[in-house]
Formats: sequence, C-alpha cells, structure tokens
Amino acid sequence: MSKRLTVPKTYKLYIGGAFPRSESGRTYEVVTTKGDFLANAALASRKDARDAVTAARGAVKGWSGATAYNRGQVLYRVAEILEGRRAQFIDEIVQQTGASAGAAAVEVDEAIDRWVWYAGWCDKFGQVAGNGNPVAGPYFNISVPEPTGVVGVIAPQDTALVGLVSAIAPALVTGNTVVVVASQRFPLSAISLAEVLATSDVPGGVVNVLTGSPGELAPWIASHPDVHGLDLVGAGDLDWVDLQIAAAETLTRVLPPENGPGAAAPSLDRITAFTETKTVWHTKSLI
Repeated sequence: MSKRLTVPKTYKLYIGGAFPRSESGRTYEVVTTKGDFLANAALASRKDARDAVTAARGAVKGWSGATAYNRGQVLYRVAEILEGRRAQFIDEIVQQTGASAGAAAVEVDEAIDRWVWYAGWCDKFGQVAGNGNPVAGPYFNISVPEPTGVVGVIAPQDTALVGLVSAIAPALVTGNTVVVVASQRFPLSAISLAEVLATSDVPGGVVNVLTGSPGELAPWIASHPDVHGLDLVGAGDLDWVDLQIAAAETLTRVLPPENGPGAAAPSLDRITAFTETKTVWHTKSLI
C-alpha cells in the first residue's frame, strides 16, 4: 500500500469574507523557534491593505446598524466555534512558539474567555458609557456612544492568539470594523481565527486579517483617509511616532503601543476608545 500524502494548509489573507492570496503573489516562510519550516504565509502588500480598508468601510453600516444584542450573539458564536477548535489552536501555538502544550492551552483558554467577556459587553457598554445629562429646561439631554468606523490594528507581535483577540474584540463590540496586521512571527493562528470568523455569523468585511510585515503595512493603514481609529498596541518596535503623525493628518484617533504580558488587557476603556459621543436633545412635553 502506498503512503498517503497529507494536504498542506495554505495560509492566505482574509479580506471581505474571502481568502485571497496577496495581490503581489509574495509569501514568506513561517518557521519554528528551532528554524524548521512550518508553512508559507501570504506577505500582504499595500494594495492588500487598501483592499482590506475598502472591505471594512463597506461593512460598517451593516455591523454598526445591527442591534447591540445581536452583535453580542454573533460574537458569542465566535467563542463557541473557538472552543470547538481548541485543540487545533493549541497545536498551532505549540508549533509556532515552542511553548508547552499546557502553556498553549492557557493562552487559548484566555483568548476564548476574553472573547466571551467582550461579547457580553455589547448590550451593556452603552448604559455605562452613555449618560442622561441635567439641563436647565424642560428637555431630555442624552449622550450616546457610537462607533468610530474602521479601526486599523497592529496586533501584539509576541503572542499568537491572545494578543490578537484582545485587540480585535473590543473594537467590534461597539460596531466598528477592523483591519488587523497579525503577528509576523506567529501568523498561523490569525488565519485560523479568520476561518472561525468566516464560518460564524460575522459578516464579511467586519474583520480583515493581513499577514506580513507591520513595518511595511502600518504606514499605509495609518495614513488611509477611511481609517478612523488606529490601535498601535503591537507597534512598539516600529517608528510609531511617525504613524501617529500620519494618522493626525486625517484626525484619526490613536492608541499607543503597549508592552509586556499585560498588553491589551480586557477593559472598558478599550471598548470606548474608538467611539464618538452623540448628544441628543428632546423636549419633555409639547403641551
């Protein structure tokens, strides 16, 4: 009997709900900590980044227009699928990072738990971040948080999954859409997460995943006029001051880099970071 050949997995980009190769045709090798070959990942170009922003921009209306309760249901479904594919993510993290199976399991469980935590905030953050304001007159004056729009994210570069989830999930809670540059060293978990998103109820374009060089992609995302928020949590090794300057040209809100194991820790501040406050006046009575 002849020996069966396995089917190697092709790790592509995730843009607009589809899995294209880089338009440039470029790839790069993903290796283990010992230098052994693991896979070829797509090396995204600036054209891929622009395509991802276009897809994210097109998805803003539908995602932000969904009810907060519905967004919470959709995000919780992602956590359910992550739980079902837990063993796959553990195996990928072990292969990429050289971590023990136990340590990888801790990272995957933490990523799932954080996703659930953020999903639970979808129909609650507005009550905490909004306000009924006292005014001198017979009026209701209400402040309501609304999504900023498209958020560009440079994911933490030193983790395979938990940092990625910690940066993506809070932006989605409020109705933003995301273009994320995954960890260049550990990109395989990001594309596997994209597969989870594609097989859940998250509409195409709401999350777009790019793999490759943050140094090459970040300037184009930061300066893009249709990017309304920029999370530089994983950009500590880049010239992130220049990225802030580029973002300032279009009045893009920016979160600075964070370092260490506590980077992108779950918080309400990360949820509200990319929201705008709309204030509504309404008469108490017309009589």
